[in-house]
Amino acid sequence: MHTKDAGMRIRVERELRDAFVAACQSQGLVAAEVLRRFMQGFADKHRSEQAALFEGGGARRTGAGR
Repeated sequence: MHTKDAGMRIRVERELRDAFVAACQSQGLVAAEVLRRFMQGFADKHRSEQAALFEGGGARRTGAGR
């Protein structure tokens, strides 16, 4: 596993936080790990979408102005 050397602090409604933590606990999960997994998946998806834009040597043209 990679070293966790950066923190992030976010503000959410207490009810959302409590519901999230309870949902994680009910599944035997740690809330921080669930958030890390979500963040990694989101970043990976974004990275792959960006790569797809540039496959084939450049951005795709839409046909406008042709």
